[in-house]
Amino acid sequence: MRALLVVNPQATATTPAGRDVLAHALASDVKLDIVETNYRGHAADAAAQAVVDAYDLVVAHGGDGTVNEVVNGVLRNGSGPGVPMLGVVPGGSANVFAGALGLPRDPVEATYRLLQAIEHGTSRKVGLGRVSSAGAGSSYDRWFTFNAGVGWDADVVAGVEEQRAKGREASPALYVRTAFASYVTQRRHPSRLTVRIPDEEPFEDVRLAFVSNTDPWTYLKDKAIRLNPSTSFDGDLGLFALRALGLPTITRYVTHLLATDGNPKGANLLRRDDVEFVRVTSPEPVNLQVDGDLLGVCTEVEFTSVRQALTVAV
Repeated sequence: MRALLVVNPQATATTPAGRDVLAHALASDVKLDIVETNYRGHAADAAAQAVVDAYDLVVAHGGDGTVNEVVNGVLRNGSGPGVPMLGVVPGGSANVFAGALGLPRDPVEATYRLLQAIEHGTSRKVGLGRVSSAGAGSSYDRWFTFNAGVGWDADVVAGVEEQRAKGREASPALYVRTAFASYVTQRRHPSRLTVRIPDEEPFEDVRLAFVSNTDPWTYLKDKAIRLNPSTSFDGDLGLFALRALGLPTITRYVTHLLATDGNPKGANLLRRDDVEFVRVTSPEPVNLQVDGDLLGVCTEVEFTSVRQALTVAV
């Protein structure tokens, strides 16, 4: 088996020693090549070249952003025959995709699990989401592995990326502070989204829309945040959208999500757990995030489910 190991040396939990241990372990079972990323999009480019070079396996070692890039690289020309199997060794702070797959979030344990999967030939097909957006002078076409969204969550991602550019660590405390600041801005200048899903009338004046490809939506340290508990890699997309952002509404849902294992309900909540697509439009440009990375701004975006898009070593 030919394998390419794509390492993001800047990821939160990625170290040179850990990379060397992973590489040595993999090299004992496969013919291994290694790429260390040094620019945004490098992982996607390396993974796309791995398809051209007929690699059997591409292993992403980094955070969810690295995994997302590798997935977008191997699927640059679509899913189907000739696409390498994906392996994941977490090296970030949240590692949502690995957690949703039931993989260890510890790099050493995940490496052992990957070696076992290679030895025994165990894998699974996973569905993915695809984002197509336009407006505000830009257009995007991107795969996502676990979540995407417009509105408040994307504003938080944008704020955190701005702080990280200034040298601050992407800690839970930074996310909480940024979420509060973004909430204040949303209250002053609320989004006015229109949400469309199959076989239903459009929902207007929606304030935020989160789309999930699996459960959980994300992690806060070790706490799973579950917006659409019935959504999985084997089904279609989950939608969590709010029609109001008043303090009582937000307090209710935040308290519920932090205190329980999900299944949120309420009059201001538009929630669906298994839809083929979600289309969101906005009269003003809004931020768009995929898998925790800011993609840009848009006025129209469609999230589409693609079942069994990728094979993952588990």
